[in-house]
Order: sequence, then C-alpha cells, then structure tokens
Amino acid sequence: MAKILIVDDEESIRFTFDSFLSDEGHEVASAASFDEALRIISDSVFDLIFMDIVLGGKTGIDLLKEVKEADAHGPVVMITGFPNVETASDALRIGAFDYIFKPVKQEALLHTTSMALQYKALQDENEKYRSNLEAIFRSVKDAIVTVDKNLLILEVNEAAKKICAINRDSIGKNLSGILTHCNGKCLDAVSETVTHNTYIETHRIECQHNGRHRQVVTINTSPLLGSRGEFSGAVMVVRDDTRLNELERDLEERRQFHHIIGQNKEMQRIYSLIEDLADVQTTVLITGESGTGKELVAEAIHYKGNRSSKPLVKVNCAALTESLLESELFGHVKGAFTGADKDKTGRFQRADKGTIFLDEIGDLSPQMQLRLLRVLQEKVFERVGDSTPVKVDVRVITATNQDLTRKVRSGEFREDLYYRLNVVELTLPPLRERTDDIMLLVDYFIQKFNENFTKQVTAISDDVKKIFLDYPWPGNIRELEHTLEHAFVTVRQSTITADRLPQHFVHVKTSSSLPKEEEQGIIRDALKKTDFNKAKAARLLGISRQTIYRKIKELEIEK
Repeated sequence: MAKILIVDDEESIRFTFDSFLSDEGHEVASAASFDEALRIISDSVFDLIFMDIVLGGKTGIDLLKEVKEADAHGPVVMITGFPNVETASDALRIGAFDYIFKPVKQEALLHTTSMALQYKALQDENEKYRSNLEAIFRSVKDAIVTVDKNLLILEVNEAAKKICAINRDSIGKNLSGILTHCNGKCLDAVSETVTHNTYIETHRIECQHNGRHRQVVTINTSPLLGSRGEFSGAVMVVRDDTRLNELERDLEERRQFHHIIGQNKEMQRIYSLIEDLADVQTTVLITGESGTGKELVAEAIHYKGNRSSKPLVKVNCAALTESLLESELFGHVKGAFTGADKDKTGRFQRADKGTIFLDEIGDLSPQMQLRLLRVLQEKVFERVGDSTPVKVDVRVITATNQDLTRKVRSGEFREDLYYRLNVVELTLPPLRERTDDIMLLVDYFIQKFNENFTKQVTAISDDVKKIFLDYPWPGNIRELEHTLEHAFVTVRQSTITADRLPQHFVHVKTSSSLPKEEEQGIIRDALKKTDFNKAKAARLLGISRQTIYRKIKELEIEK
C-alpha cells in the first residue's frame, strides 16, 4: 500500500483518482489548490503525487519546483487536459516522473501508478545503499579516495582530510595536482592501478607528509569497476600505521637496541643514555670488560645521531705498533718513511664530518696520547712527513677494558687526555650482572646460527640453562656467542644439551648440583669472608649478584 496525494482544482478528477486508487488499497489524500497542497506536503510524506498543471492562479510547474526544493523523494506525475510538448518537457526537465492526460482512464492511471511506485522503490533502495555507503565512509578511519581513469577525484571520506590532507573541495581535481605536500607514494600506486588495471599494496612506508612528521602508512589501491564490471578508475585506501609502527619500533628497539640485546634495567638506562648522547657532539668513553659490547654501543651512538649518514671509522689501538698506528690515524705523504711509496689518507681524515671509534685506548703510547690530545683540542693534525695542518670535524668515541684512573695515577696515561676523553663515561655491565638477559641473548644467537649453519635448533636443555645462569662468563657476551657457535657445529637434534658445550663447561660445577647443606655452607662462608658484602661474595664464588641473591633467598641464609 502506498500513500498518494492528488492535487487538482476539479473535484471530479480528485474523486475519480481517489476511487480508482483506493480500490487498489492505496491511502489517498487530496488538495484543491496550490496553497492547500503546500500545507499538506509540508506535514506529510507521500510515495507518489499526481499534480494538475493548471491550478487557478498558479501552475503545477510552480508546485513541482516547490516539491523538488523541499527534497521530497516521492515521484510526481503531472496531469494535463491540454497536451503541450513544451509544458510536458518543462515538467520532465524540472523532475516530474511522467505526465498523464485528461480524461483519465482507469487502466492508464493504474499503469502509471505502478510504474511510478516501482521507480520509488528503486529510488528508496538506492538511497538506502547511498546512506549506508556514506555512513561507512564516515565511520572508516582509513582514508578512502576514488578517482577516474584520468586521476580526477570522484569521492573522498572524512579520514582522507586528516591522513592525506585531501578534502571534499578536491573533488573534480586531478590527484597529481593535490598531492604536493608529500612524497607522492600513494600517487604512484594509484597511477599503477589505473595504467595496468591491477591491485597494488604497499606496506609501512614513510610518506613524508609536510603536516605530519614521520607519518607511516599502508596503501592499497584497487581497480574501480562499474555496474557492468567495466573498468572506470581506482579506489585508494590509506591506513595510518604511524602509532602502531612507533609502538612496535620502540618495543623492538628497547629489547634489541641497534643490535644490542637486553631488557635488563641497567641496559635500559644505557639505551636512554645512548639516545641522549646521539646528537650531543661530546667525546664519550665506553668502559667495560672484554666482550660486553662496547663496539656495538659506539655504533649505536653514531647511527642514532645526526652524523649517521657520514662515516664511522674504527681503529683498534692495541693491534698496531706506534709507528703504524700514527700512520693509520693521521696518514702520511709519499717518502715519509721506507715503504711509503704513495700518499695515504689517515683514519681521522676519512672520518671527517662523521665519527672515529678508538678501541683499546688505554694501550696508546705517550707520544700518541699527546698527538690525540692535540686533535681533540685544536681539531687539526699533520700527516706523517708533512707539516701542513689538516682540519677535521670528527666526533671521537673511545673504549677500554682497562682501569684508566689507575693508569693515570701510575703515570701511564695522561691526566689531561683522560679528562678530555671522559666527558661522558658509559660503563657496560658484565654478563654475570645481567643474567636476566642471558636467555634473550641465547634466543638471538640460536636464530643467528640457525641461519648461518642451516639448522633447526629451537632451544637449550634445562641443564644448559642452569649452567648458563650460574656460570660467571669472564668473556661476557662474546664468550656466550662462541659457546653457542661451538655447540651448533656438532648438534644434530633440535635441543642443545650439556655434552655439546665446550670442554671446560663439563667441569663447571653449578651450585644447583650440590647438596643443600653443603651449598649453604659455601655461600655462608663466602659472605662471612666479605663481611656480608653480597657483590664481593658473588665475585669470590664466581657467580653473578643475581644468582647469590636468589640462592640466599632459596636457602634461607641469614646474617
């Protein structure tokens, strides 16, 4: 049943229409004038309106305009007693669905009514789809942009304004002329889709949006197909992955900070310090036992900072004699000494605008200490055999596993150079003091050696885990790496067992293998000898501080 309005100043016409349509089950209302029709239309919604072209002082054309301006969705059929091509075409141009002639026959009226109501049903269905599509467009947080085959923008949603700076004012404009505020990666994807009628997906790219620093997005472009499946353009969906990318990056960097593995509290402090130091052009002294990762820390400081695009030059000061080291650091000219058959560029000059990392700085001779001090003070040096000053802009990072303060006191290391190098000291903890990182490191090395040796090792046995957690690791992370590499050479199963470890681990007697009373006695005796200094007792026993704290708690040892 439909709700139908009849507008005609002839009562007989209104009665006839009402009679025919009511018999078909429709709800019929009528109006005799322009004003009455306007009042009824403003109060009610109709599925169909029949409207006489002649309405006293005004016309049905005027009323049709009012109906269309009011955005009424029901179709309008004009009624005329004087067929006129110009009048009929005007009505259709303004938006009338059809027109019907007087005298009206029942068959013609019902046929026109049926066709108009079918059209109304189709309109309603299209409006429902349109409303749903608009609601989807509004609610989707991804940017959606559709273009035709010439890259003219057809439609955009609200999210496109925030992510891509494309708003509805851009509709009808060429996408290439709109995307001037970014690197245009999405334009490349859309163009590829339009040119080759193909689907393109680009994951996690930095779009270099002028208004959003380091925005990371995922772009999907697909062919836009018409109702008959014909290719008509492309639809682009841009998902803003910036926050997700930052969270994932922060989490991964905190656990594996520029190839430095560790989630230990002290390591987290070191990561923060590295970030603080990255863009501060001061000298840094990295201290710590052999194998703790001092070179990795130097790399992290360099590659995190604003010199990352420039060279990082490394020098092992302990590996060369004084004369060779001088030539390596500062270069030489042809003929400077026997064998100098051509000019040589030194490491400091190669590191210009970048960073030089001087490892084992404690092994420098007094003469080399003096030359290094001058470079730090004046930023200039001379090549061997040449008196021409060479000016450089180099950040200096040094490292040592020696106690430089002791060497300063004994006169082996210049005090003025020490304070020049030790503007900021970064001390790496030994592995025995960060046992909570051991299994994280084990997992990392297992993955690394699986790739290197083409094996499928998945874990270490519980016995190996106990050995690793209680062993003092004098060689630190380097020793752990070499231990696992040794095991990988011979292991044939998916789990590394104790018999696959290097020979000296066979003789490692872990505290967990001792009877409880004997273990209590050993630890209590060490604590008494060190006046209950747990750190000293741990070093005396060759175990980590974490291990001795755990054993004291497990064995209920009291002072």
